[in-house]
Amino acid sequence: MSTVVDLILPIFAVVALGWGATFTTLFDAASARALARFVFFFAIPLMLFERVATTAPVEGGAGALLATFYAATATVFALGALAARFGFARRADEAVLCGFAAAYGNTVMVGIPVVLTVVGDAAAFATFLIISFHSLIFFTLTTVLVETVRGAEAGLRRVPGEVARGVVTNPILMALVLGLVANRAGLALPAVVEGFAELVGEAAVPCALFATGAALRGFRVRGALGLVAVLVTLKGVVHPLIVVTLATQVFALPAPFTAVAVLLATMPVGVNPYLFAARYHAAEAECATAIAVSTPLAIVTVSLALLGLGLAGG
Repeated sequence: MSTVVDLILPIFAVVALGWGATFTTLFDAASARALARFVFFFAIPLMLFERVATTAPVEGGAGALLATFYAATATVFALGALAARFGFARRADEAVLCGFAAAYGNTVMVGIPVVLTVVGDAAAFATFLIISFHSLIFFTLTTVLVETVRGAEAGLRRVPGEVARGVVTNPILMALVLGLVANRAGLALPAVVEGFAELVGEAAVPCALFATGAALRGFRVRGALGLVAVLVTLKGVVHPLIVVTLATQVFALPAPFTAVAVLLATMPVGVNPYLFAARYHAAEAECATAIAVSTPLAIVTVSLALLGLGLAGG
């Protein structure tokens, strides 16, 4: 257990530091937004590009890895939506957004630092493989479902264009694609390019964690605690349990793949469900509260996952 503490506490201590910094005069809301932009547009894309371009690709098992993670994620999405709709009498569009919150984890800002710290670079390619589909699948699914239940035909006609635009303008997805192209083509990065990407990428992990903590200041507990408790339980407990069951009983994933999939499943609720909720003016309180509650609780879920996976060491 002491090894778990040694692994996890430093990670979430940086998150706590970012949150605490927003209560000082040294780091205001504008500073938090600027740091988040640096992480999202520069540090993480450069780190991902360099790691994907230079990391040995997954040789076999990629399909089973994706099937394991996304079958579990789709199941949790459905359970969250059904719980909101029939257990808490939410409107259909609100239920979809609650399902999104139950399924969509913070795989980039928290997931990448946790997995790379705990599992190491050996699992990097598997991590990036899962992340490359995360936003694409669930942004599309959520948009289509919300527009459908609202009967917004004009909205549905915009979906293909919005998805394409979102992919092209997302620096993280583009970094993954470019890195994969370089990797598959066998291109050796020039020393100056690799050195530059490594230098900027070294800032990605601490800055992402710090920025996550700073962003928490904007997500307060707003009510709907019964529904939020269900969503957070689905995200932090049910999701990894389904993943580990599929990984070990159905797809027989190798241990590193299982570790990556389970750890990413334990991640707290990501910010994008709230952004979608704000866009559609539905389930905003539920999504914001789920982020605020699930992020500190991730200390527990990640620690339990490490113990269950046997990654706690001695």
